[in-house]
Amino acid sequence: MIRGVALDSGPLGRIAHPRPNPEIVAWIEELREFGINVVLPEIIDYELRRELLRIGSTRSIRRLDELKRVLIYLPLTTSVMLKAAELWADARKAGRPTADPKELDIDVILAAQALQAGAIVATENVEHLSLFVEAKPWQEISPRQP
Repeated sequence: MIRGVALDSGPLGRIAHPRPNPEIVAWIEELREFGINVVLPEIIDYELRRELLRIGSTRSIRRLDELKRVLIYLPLTTSVMLKAAELWADARKAGRPTADPKELDIDVILAAQALQAGAIVATENVEHLSLFVEAKPWQEISPRQP
């Protein structure tokens, strides 16, 4: 059974929109009704928030702030960052980098946060994230999965 679902920036952006996607809102409500933790990782808050600030979308920022109070907000910790560094190094050694070496690799930080929470990542970037953690498009994650 699924213990938790960590949201990546694609699904979170659809929910943080001033007019949220009704399908994804119903999906989150269903997960929560089944007792599944829906997690908003701090690194994804950062990734989405910086773009919302850049484009001046104050309504979406207010909605994102509201979601931080409704969903389980997972802050960054030293242990998460240490795990992310390990994942990044392992991917490089295996010849499977997920970002330019000079970039902050948000995918490995998200993966480390999801691992800490025991969560599947709901994402539009399955290819990179599945190197580190279970990741699926949100439409393929059902609370009825074994």
